[in-house]
Amino acid sequence: MYQEIILTTTPYVPGYRVTQVLGVVFGMSIRTRGLGGKIIAGLEALAGGRGEAYLKELRKARGEAIADLIQQARSMGADAVISIDFETAEILEGFIVVTATGTAVKLEKE
Repeated sequence: MYQEIILTTTPYVPGYRVTQVLGVVFGMSIRTRGLGGKIIAGLEALAGGRGEAYLKELRKARGEAIADLIQQARSMGADAVISIDFETAEILEGFIVVTATGTAVKLEKE
């Protein structure tokens, strides 16, 4: 059966109390735009405005990091991941790194 995981950047979930802290969980994604994406991003930079090619890759990376975090929390039997924090960096030339870190917990309705 599919187990829903509550995700929050806050240290609590309204209407619930934490009954057990299972540990720190994290998810990570490393992406690159590839040659086509770099060309499009370069053209967007010349025209000015919003860098859609770069945003698209950041959204994908963030989604992958969250999915990785959820998978790790599920394997621990968590009901929620609280205090989620995101970090984004660019390494080398054009590699986007997104990390999502949080605390896996068991919850009980108040």
